[in-house]
Amino acid sequence: MAITYTWNCKTVDTYPTKDSKSDVIFNVHWRLNGEDDTEDKNTGSIYGVESINTDDLSTFTAFADLKESDIIGWVESGLGEDQVKSLKDNVDAQIAEKITPTVVTKTIGV
Repeated sequence: MAITYTWNCKTVDTYPTKDSKSDVIFNVHWRLNGEDDTEDKNTGSIYGVESINTDDLSTFTAFADLKESDIIGWVESGLGEDQVKSLKDNVDAQIAEKITPTVVTKTIGV
């Protein structure tokens, strides 16, 4: 079973102006989704917020010129390789729990 991961990093917090730049992103609200390749298409998801350092805007890219792939790169870089792996492991565990539950909630009939 293979799991495909996708990032959603479309929601951001910005400073309207900072150091004469407009719409400077300082927080990215991210979600990491995973889906297995089985017939059931089991899914898992985890979310969070990554802060972006805005101290040095010398390589600033205008908001209108940014792509989601740019933002995903910032998030992955900020989290670091080990944390990204840990997040993917968490999504994997959610999917595994759906496939083979360790706990099942049931209701007693009347």
